[in-house]
Amino acid sequence: MIAERETTGGAHFAFTDRWGGVSAVPYEELNLGGAVGDTAKAVRANRECAAHALGLDPGRVVWMNQVHGREVAVVDGPWGEREVPAADAVVTGQGGLPLAVLTADCVPVLLADPVAGVAGAAHAGRPGLLAGVVPAAVEAMTGLGARPERIVARTGPSVCGSCYEVPEEMRAEVSAVAPPAYAETSWGTPALDVAAGVLGQLADLGVVDVRRSPHCTRESQDHFSYRRDRVTGRLAGYVWLD
Repeated sequence: MIAERETTGGAHFAFTDRWGGVSAVPYEELNLGGAVGDTAKAVRANRECAAHALGLDPGRVVWMNQVHGREVAVVDGPWGEREVPAADAVVTGQGGLPLAVLTADCVPVLLADPVAGVAGAAHAGRPGLLAGVVPAAVEAMTGLGARPERIVARTGPSVCGSCYEVPEEMRAEVSAVAPPAYAETSWGTPALDVAAGVLGQLADLGVVDVRRSPHCTRESQDHFSYRRDRVTGRLAGYVWLD
């Protein structure tokens, strides 16, 4: 259920795998995405289960309506009955407020400055990398008092550069913006390493405490992968501060 978990200086980071939930095929088991065709009842049960495994109140987890853009929502509490806005990053200065990001090959990026008490979560796929969603999230965090050199960044399971085949034109376009994303598949065709691109953007911003998940979603049967399965569930990354 919780495949990766870390606490650093009062900042908590966690990433799920696909097991331990109630969803049926093809979303088995711990699908946390509410817009992929799974039943609302199963998704709700899975979100409650994952939150409880992390010691969190499911009703306080802040989710996003992700659209592969660069919009950042600054929040000070759960959405409650309000409509969840379209955004691909969410940032808070409220301690104890968990932020969540959904992925199934894209890069989940968790950010925290424990000194300033500011946290952020971003959804960085190829379009988000191009649009600069991670720099936008860091900018929003600095607006709340964070400093890049203090930010702790963790990227979760995502498709690796050896597996993410793209047309040559697309590789050229993305690597012009994020050079570390330039990659080649294990079978010798053009590819992108989006996580490497994200890490490069963070380094350019002065974020030095960065760690990348070792798991490739396309290669791992323990993780959901849209590129591998098309119809599938969604993983989640969570970040919160004491």
